[in-house]
Amino acid sequence: MQKGKIYHTELIEQCKQHNRKAQLKLYNQYCGAMYHIAFRFMKNSQDAEDVMQESFIKAFRKIESFKGEVTFGAWLKRIVINKSIDTLKSVKLKFSDVDENYLNIVDDDNWEVSDGISVDEVKFAISQLPQKYELVLSLFLIEGYDHQEISQILNITEVNSRTHVSRGKQKLKESLKLVSNGTGY
Repeated sequence: MQKGKIYHTELIEQCKQHNRKAQLKLYNQYCGAMYHIAFRFMKNSQDAEDVMQESFIKAFRKIESFKGEVTFGAWLKRIVINKSIDTLKSVKLKFSDVDENYLNIVDDDNWEVSDGISVDEVKFAISQLPQKYELVLSLFLIEGYDHQEISQILNITEVNSRTHVSRGKQKLKESLKLVSNGTGY
């Protein structure tokens, strides 16, 4: 295990020296996982492939900023997620503005789905939601970002993030009720 970590660190250091062979090895180690992350956001293989490729290009250009505070995979995942979101924003993804003065938000972190519903069914149900809810729920429930991080990634307020997550969860619950009753999808 320690030998693998040393090799990985050396590989990253070689990438910082613009070693193309090291870059290819690192790419081959992470391309599959990063493609799947991009695909969850982009919904088609061509766009996911484009996002993944552009993310690796950016990562190799900015690899000097990688200091090892998190794993390389976590650092790269953040780049892929941000690139996916930027790409979605570029096609004019709109988040509804919320009048923060009239909101009474309940932080509903304690919610459950029926035991008979699989993780894949939950992911599929999320993918069927309107895009603004799908995006925040993917970031919140699947990727594990908190509201502060989501607000920074999407350039929205934390209140807007909480509102979209809350409304998205409600729509997701309704969709999953249909699945558990056998009438969904």
